[in-house]
Amino acid sequence: MSNSIVNKDPEILGGTTVFAGTRVPERILFEHLEAGDSLDDFLDNFPTVSRDQTTTLLELAMKQIIESDEAAA
Repeated sequence: MSNSIVNKDPEILGGTTVFAGTRVPERILFEHLEAGDSLDDFLDNFPTVSRDQTTTLLELAMKQIIESDEAAA
């Protein structure tokens, strides 16, 4: 799996899904948000990740949640 948002390659962190062009696992974004950090705090801590990558990932996650809820209804 590779696109402008995330990348999954067995040669990078053992196949962990990371933000494309970085070695930052996508789960780190969710862990920061869960801990109460702002998106700006995350981006300051991981400057290789773009704002566009993070917002697109969050939009995709929200879409998946909504679709899952609709399917369960």
